[in-house]
Amino acid sequence: MVEHAQPGEGSRLIVELRRIRATMLPEVGGKAANLGELIWAGLPVPPGFCLTTAAYRRALQPDASSASPGDNQVIPGGGPAFATLPDILRGLETVEPGDLGGLASLAARAREAVLDAGIPADVEDAVRSAYSALGSEVPVAVRSSATAEDLPFASFAGQQDTYLNVVGADAVLQAVRKCWASLWTDRAVSYRASNGIDHAAVTLAVVVQRMVDAETAGVLFTANPVTGRRREAVIDANPGLGEAVVSGAVNPDHFVVDSLTGRITERRIGDRKLVIRSIPGGGTERLDATAQAEDGTAGDACLADSQIRALAALGQRVEEHYGAPQDTEWAIDGDGKLWLTQARPITTLYPQMTRQPAIPGPHAYLCFSLAQGLTRPLTPMGLAAIRLMGSSVASAAGFRVSEPRDGPSPYYEAGQRIYFDLTSVFRSKAGRAIVPRIFDVMEARSAAIMRGLFEDPRFAVTSKTPFKLLRHVAPIVLRFRLPQTLLRALFQPDAALDKVERLDENLKATHEVPAEATPHEKLDHAERILREELFPILPNILPPVALGFAMLGLVRKMLGEQASWGELQTIIRGLPNNVTTEMDLALWRLSTSIRDDPASAGAFTAGEPAVLAESYRGGGLPFVAQSGLASFLRRYGHRAIAEIDLGMPRWSDDPTHIIGVLVNYLRLDDPRLAPDKQFEKAARDAEEQLAVLVARARSKSPLHAFIVKTALERTRMFAGLRELPKYHLVRGFAAVRARLSEVGETLADAGVIEDAGDVFFLDFVDARRGLEGRDLHDLVAQRREAYELELKRRHVPRVLLSDGTEPEALPAGFPGSGLGGGSGGALPDGMLKGTPASAGTVTAVARVIMDPVGAHLEPGEILVAPSTDPGWTPLFLTAGGLVMEMGGPNSHGAVVAREYGIPAIVGVPDATSRISSGHAITVDGAAGTVAI
Repeated sequence: MVEHAQPGEGSRLIVELRRIRATMLPEVGGKAANLGELIWAGLPVPPGFCLTTAAYRRALQPDASSASPGDNQVIPGGGPAFATLPDILRGLETVEPGDLGGLASLAARAREAVLDAGIPADVEDAVRSAYSALGSEVPVAVRSSATAEDLPFASFAGQQDTYLNVVGADAVLQAVRKCWASLWTDRAVSYRASNGIDHAAVTLAVVVQRMVDAETAGVLFTANPVTGRRREAVIDANPGLGEAVVSGAVNPDHFVVDSLTGRITERRIGDRKLVIRSIPGGGTERLDATAQAEDGTAGDACLADSQIRALAALGQRVEEHYGAPQDTEWAIDGDGKLWLTQARPITTLYPQMTRQPAIPGPHAYLCFSLAQGLTRPLTPMGLAAIRLMGSSVASAAGFRVSEPRDGPSPYYEAGQRIYFDLTSVFRSKAGRAIVPRIFDVMEARSAAIMRGLFEDPRFAVTSKTPFKLLRHVAPIVLRFRLPQTLLRALFQPDAALDKVERLDENLKATHEVPAEATPHEKLDHAERILREELFPILPNILPPVALGFAMLGLVRKMLGEQASWGELQTIIRGLPNNVTTEMDLALWRLSTSIRDDPASAGAFTAGEPAVLAESYRGGGLPFVAQSGLASFLRRYGHRAIAEIDLGMPRWSDDPTHIIGVLVNYLRLDDPRLAPDKQFEKAARDAEEQLAVLVARARSKSPLHAFIVKTALERTRMFAGLRELPKYHLVRGFAAVRARLSEVGETLADAGVIEDAGDVFFLDFVDARRGLEGRDLHDLVAQRREAYELELKRRHVPRVLLSDGTEPEALPAGFPGSGLGGGSGGALPDGMLKGTPASAGTVTAVARVIMDPVGAHLEPGEILVAPSTDPGWTPLFLTAGGLVMEMGGPNSHGAVVAREYGIPAIVGVPDATSRISSGHAITVDGAAGTVAI
């Protein structure tokens, strides 16, 4: 076959598939590049050729004077019709991805322009010559191959058109024109817009490939796309051409195969009501179920077991060649020969861990990011900080840590999120008893998944005594004198509070660094904070918190049915010593002062948050707003959204979010709903409830009354400290971030990175190399690109197994399926179930918010969010209720919701996708239900 070159440019118009490699994607598009790779690997692919992207560009040149006109069109040179395409591209740049009508209108104009452009004579000659080389009037498949297609992060499956059983050169040329136009289908344009791909940068090649007259065809995934399990082939098959399966027009036969053993673990025969077959002379026909029955094909599997295993084995060869799971299309011809007609990466699988465990065998990993209310990925420097902190914790517990910068042995990363290996916990009797109970109040759905995995024989208990656990707990207990701390909190509560307050001053001193410190010394200081200063916060503060909640449990046990859960919840509302509610109320008081100052109120009513933030940075806000905001940020400016990530700007770096919250507060015009009044009422209700419970205890004995009163006073005094450890940890992170920002400025001045903020896409080792003069531009660019891709991921598994399986995605009845964290079985239509977090019932308009920065929440609306951390809580002050996909009854969001007395439910599966903004819903915080 002759490979034609474009006159004057040397660019090829035609390339045989067997000569194509993956590196040629810009020339041949994703589909052709993958087919060429498959042929190069020795896999069975029908022969053919590719009309390159140079041909597409050639056809759309205004001077393509020899172009063949479109159907019933007289367009000299194709130029005038196509002259509108640059205007269309400019229009697409301004249309929002969600404006489907606007995108569709522009897409239709683009298709018309491409069809009108015609085919230049030299391109037509090249196609006729290449087609002739395949054989006389040979049936072919004409398939689009876009440069943004079959990519590792976006498959673009089905976005462009394919034409099957095309016979004759004229028909092939007609199909080529339609393929070119299909680059601008509504679905392709919308898909590119949602994935942030530049329309102007995408071009199209066309694959012309000898047609397989298939007896049976379908698709094969080399990993299970639903559960994520690797080494499990999933096959869908149907008689005739694969189009019936790919298009979703039929319920195909379905097979699941263990790729390692060849064992067929699941088979399901489809109804196969439709069969698509080739017609002699060109085109296809669709046969209904009656025709199938007459053929004798209905009722039996369309693949023999030997063919199923052969397909699975072939899929493994494809995966091994690419080094990643693949989505393939295949066909079996009348002679029983198996052909591959396509391969692309499976883009929906969650990434596996970045390293392998030291001990072979099955492992289970818990997503710590989600347990912290964080759905987004962490920046590389944010992950580096967590690794150092994790190593600090492990060392304190007596674990051996070979390299602190790599993290402790149970620490793992996947999808730029934090995971911990809980295999040893699952195999320990003590671990099974303790850890799920912690997660019952922290992230309830994760606890349900854990308990499900206890039934999996691969995680059977191997350690029945608590000695291993005690060996690692004892060093922390002794080093930090935890029994003494607990006794002080019980018998000298004021002294315990004084100790906590002194810790605050001590920590501030550790964050200071000499002004003359060198960049290397600043890095040393940042690492020292993470390695040495932050972990001790936890054992110094958490014991009184644990005592406070334990006292609540003691009262429940003493009073039994005389103290309901709802009444005990009232006790922990309006708590003192809660730094998060103090922060939110300080922000509310600032909004009140702004409302009372005409100049400030006018500025905040008329201005956009981003503009107001810029004015603040320049000192240009009215005095009351400027000074009040500055005072707030001096105290709380170290906080942020997703604040455990060092790479996230602090509020003091960018106050836009806080200003947006203030603007929302100013919309609250009912004084009865003022958050400070609500908080005061919650505190009064708690004190009144305490008195009631003490009176009930007195009916038993004065001793009962004394114990209940003392216990509940300790609860009121210490439970609010639950938010303080994270407050101090984040303040330490802010100090580390400040040092790293200074190092970033040094690196940027030296030209080894572009911008000071690029330092957060390095780790500590990279930063030191940069200080030694190593250029880091390419490294930063690669990591930014990977981070931006992960930001688009909507689903993050709570638990992952080492074979890629997501237990929560398993069908009901499988060990570890979890069933969504307390769903309690089937629910009526329009009802969602989660974990009760704050009692009360409210019916109001829902507002789904994925990111609080710039969010607009009207007073009284129900906030629906994937998760929340303290950075979200200013929104709670005016919310009518709260629904979260993640979290447990003692997670940050639940604690603060109870503080403010708003009904709240956590752990509601898929809440942000099943609830729509603007629709009225009913939240029952006691029952844990949402009526939609």
